[in-house]
Amino acid sequence: MARAQFQKGQKVWVECVGAWAQIEKVQPVWAKGFEEPVRVTYDVGLGREFLGHELLLPVEDPGANSEGQAWRLMRARNKWQNAEDCPHHPFPGTYPVVVTDKADWGGWRVPGAEYDRDPEQIEFQARLIAAAPRLMALAEQMVAAVDEAPDDAPPEMRNLAREARAALKAVKDVLAAPVAEGSATPATQAA
Repeated sequence: MARAQFQKGQKVWVECVGAWAQIEKVQPVWAKGFEEPVRVTYDVGLGREFLGHELLLPVEDPGANSEGQAWRLMRARNKWQNAEDCPHHPFPGTYPVVVTDKADWGGWRVPGAEYDRDPEQIEFQARLIAAAPRLMALAEQMVAAVDEAPDDAPPEMRNLAREARAALKAVKDVLAAPVAEGSATPATQAA
């Protein structure tokens, strides 16, 4: 027997279309002699009905935790260019590497050809990526402070907290299939 996995008005990701949609109708399909529907389809306004396995929900990513992360910017020697060959670079003979692991490896690097196109922009991106965990922690603290006493916060701060909440949601939420009652949570399914 089938049970509804979504509710009317719920925002879902339609995997086969690659778009967000809202559940307009939950349509159970009944068969004579059964006490529960044999199938449930969902009308999301995209021209056909979808089954539950074609729709995904946004859930918080268990790995999206900024606590204790200290990303750092390092410089790596460019093996294919001498410092004399690139005098226009901010740091000739090297390129930025953002290390996101406790060991000195793993993270963000840029190909040499891309670095040569616009070294100043790549240097800025590297500094921004290295600062991302601290900026995320600041955004979380601001949202928490406004949520504690929303009436005491000035309107500008409430607006900033709303924008920070939306930005954090975009970073922390991932798509997952809905969880059937009595089964594992999406976080434990992903592990």
